[in-house]
Amino acid sequence: MVSLGPGDIELVTIKALKALKSSDAICIPTKSKDNSFKKSLTHKIVTALMREHNFTKPIIPVYTPMHFKKEDWQYQVDVIYSGFEKYDTLSFVTLGDGAVYSTVYYLLDIIKVQNPTLYCNSEVIAGVTSFSQASAKIKKPLCIGDSRFEIVPLLDREVPITTIYMRPKIGMDTDKIIEKGDIYTFENMNYKGENITPYKKSKVDKYMTLFIDFFI
Repeated sequence: MVSLGPGDIELVTIKALKALKSSDAICIPTKSKDNSFKKSLTHKIVTALMREHNFTKPIIPVYTPMHFKKEDWQYQVDVIYSGFEKYDTLSFVTLGDGAVYSTVYYLLDIIKVQNPTLYCNSEVIAGVTSFSQASAKIKKPLCIGDSRFEIVPLLDREVPITTIYMRPKIGMDTDKIIEKGDIYTFENMNYKGENITPYKKSKVDKYMTLFIDFFI
């Protein structure tokens, strides 16, 4: 599951680019029933990357109507399954970052139940978010010092919330963090001593620690 960032091919990560180049084929979502890519931003990004970095890959169109229905997600998963009948490795691309309002986790939830082996051999590659780029464009931070920022969907109802706790001090007790969902502790990500635990650690051991309380 490859995140493509907010639309600028120069904001596609090196890891994402390597995944696309090493995959046997690339699954690209389209809103067109005829599987054309006339309205597909993801297709424009992928083809631009192939031109810029001089590689080609077979493209598998994946019809993705934005109805938020399980049968639509199942269809997309079935297309992925069909792709594996011909190819050993696939990339499924998504705009922005896969963690933020992306289809990929609807698909992964289905794959986790139906094909645990494929799920265990899958990877989600993070990307640059639109709001991160928006902040950079006008040179204003999303948060600095002791401030915080929120992502608020413009809906007229209460919605489940994922909370990220950052900037703890070493030795700090975490009893003030009240768990509401599925909480994880992330320590030294991408560095020596990286550790991820599926619970809230009672005390902060490392400076580079964050807690994410995922909604259920």
